[in-house]
Amino acid sequence: MPAPLEVPNADHIRAVNVRYHDLAAARYDSKWGISYERLGQTQVAGKLRKALGGEPGRYASALEIGAGTGYFGLNLARAGIVERLTSTDISPGMLDVLATTARELRVDVETARCEATQLPFADDSFDLVVGHAVLHHLPDLERAFHEFRRVLRPEGTIAFCGEPSHYGDRLAELPKRGAHALAPLWRAAMRAGTRRNGAAARSEEDRLEAHVDVHAFTPSELAGHARAAGFERVRVSGEELAASLFGWANRALEATAEPDEVPWAWRQYAYRGYLMLQAVDRALLEPRLPPALFYNLLLSARRPG
Repeated sequence: MPAPLEVPNADHIRAVNVRYHDLAAARYDSKWGISYERLGQTQVAGKLRKALGGEPGRYASALEIGAGTGYFGLNLARAGIVERLTSTDISPGMLDVLATTARELRVDVETARCEATQLPFADDSFDLVVGHAVLHHLPDLERAFHEFRRVLRPEGTIAFCGEPSHYGDRLAELPKRGAHALAPLWRAAMRAGTRRNGAAARSEEDRLEAHVDVHAFTPSELAGHARAAGFERVRVSGEELAASLFGWANRALEATAEPDEVPWAWRQYAYRGYLMLQAVDRALLEPRLPPALFYNLLLSARRPG
């Protein structure tokens, strides 16, 4: 009789996330094309606007959960949406990069290494609790949401963006499979060699990346976590369909080639095409299709007064 599958416990999940994000920190911004200039500020402000369902106000104090290298919070501060920013993460490597970037950008930010379920802040400390692509890493969402509510001031807001949807995650498998089938032709067209040694050449970072995600959400599941913690005015919306399908296909193709042999012109095409399809999603698809179909979900809610 085969041994039962081992289900990772919360401590294992946290350890894997810390190790992966420490390894990824140094090149994380370049890997994901993160900008802290006008483009990055516009992207982040737009995501927050969609999460809230309207124009964001100006928040005197904001707490960022799972801040990583600072993409979301630093851009909110640079855009003037957040006055005082506190950024948290469980990865010291990520927080080190964030602090360095903040100094270079001359953004005043406080950092704290802590878990979302044990925030070292007093009750009623913040006007906004925000995060990007973080909830799906957290093993104990119930405790985390109760912590978000505790540190928020009455009538404070939570806003989380970039959370993978259950159906969107499945849709992303389609362009990945198609890309793998077309990869030999694509490499020939790009004059790029096959990635040497295949799986054997994968770094520890590459191997861990497949194990850091814990959840993919339906809109009702995501909203349910907020309501169970006592939040009101809960809103879930969807973001990116055409752009995510395009992006995943390109990433799957690129992963089969030697990185240094992928032409600069292709990378520019992939980047600019992604931005163009983001605009198509915003204008045509996001206002019309159910949130569950999109690759990313966005959540906002209010703490009662």
